[in-house]
Amino acid sequence: MIPHKQHLNTNTDQNRWQSIKDRLRFELGEDVFSSWFGRMEFETVDSGAVRLSVPTRFLRKWIQSHYAERVLAQWQREDPTIMRLELNVRSAVMRPPLPKPKLVAPAAPGREPCQLAPINGEARREPLTSAHDALGGSPLDPRLSFETFIVGRSNTLAHAAAKQIALGRCGDPLMFNPLYLHASVGLGKTHLLQAITWAGNGGDRKVLYLTAERFMYSFVSALKTQTTLAFKEALRAIDVLVIDDLQFLQGRSTQHEFCHTINALIDAGRQVVIASDRPPADLESLDDRVRSRLAGGLVVEIGPLTEELRLEILKCRVASACLHHPGFEVPAPVLVFIAKSVTHNGRDLEGAVNRLLAHNKLTGQSVTL
Repeated sequence: MIPHKQHLNTNTDQNRWQSIKDRLRFELGEDVFSSWFGRMEFETVDSGAVRLSVPTRFLRKWIQSHYAERVLAQWQREDPTIMRLELNVRSAVMRPPLPKPKLVAPAAPGREPCQLAPINGEARREPLTSAHDALGGSPLDPRLSFETFIVGRSNTLAHAAAKQIALGRCGDPLMFNPLYLHASVGLGKTHLLQAITWAGNGGDRKVLYLTAERFMYSFVSALKTQTTLAFKEALRAIDVLVIDDLQFLQGRSTQHEFCHTINALIDAGRQVVIASDRPPADLESLDDRVRSRLAGGLVVEIGPLTEELRLEILKCRVASACLHHPGFEVPAPVLVFIAKSVTHNGRDLEGAVNRLLAHNKLTGQSVTL
């Protein structure tokens, strides 16, 4: 039997992928192409399968449901030996599963206690009987609550503003609207937004958390099913609308609808909370009126993690891992060394703890400096 031919990631394959993208852009239009294919990347062609990747599970699911056959047909036009399409999600992170019991670790002076929730994605909080579930909100991570958020100089204002909104009740006057948080990746924006949603769903308000991608998906689905009026009415009935990763909002019609939704909610005295990786003035794809409205509330930048804050985060991550792996220990000098060396963001700190855990469990060797 002659083995299947395996292609490396060659210039020829990249050229084919570029040609396919050009045809998809022409067939679907710039708005649709940018929304669903702008961050799709070519990986390999191997044994009759072409492998592409996207950054989120949501994008993979949507493309598989609506565009997989079209993309495969385009590849077969370039290479008739292609028989199937494999779509992967990039940047999977190893997360050690933990049991449900919580642990309250000692808090440093002036800090909130580090109350550790389960890390296992399967371990969920009580099912939400709220607007978030009823309206198909984006998935919530049970770990991302106010109890697990470590407060430091760089995020004090953002934390206080988010907590103030989370504790509000129907009819309370709004101190600032919208609340707009911006920061680089891994500094706590999503943590605070989901914490607001977790806390708010226990009260008397309808709280909905959506990523920008989910907002696009819901709006496009409403257009296809001719239920846009119901979509608009449902959003405008929300008491607290929380939008994450606004920088990914694509498409002229989607941005137009987003603008109307934000204006309607703010004019009706309903709370809006938004997070992005840049300030409103730098969101060049959005209409000037939207940027002006976003800048008219409270705009808070979450700064880089200080060394002290990085050390506290590491202590909490290790304590969390120890719940499921009792023999896992990280000496204090190692934590201090990592806090000094890993300076970018919280995800890198979590990755460092994951690597120590893997080293300890897979090799049986203790963690040392």
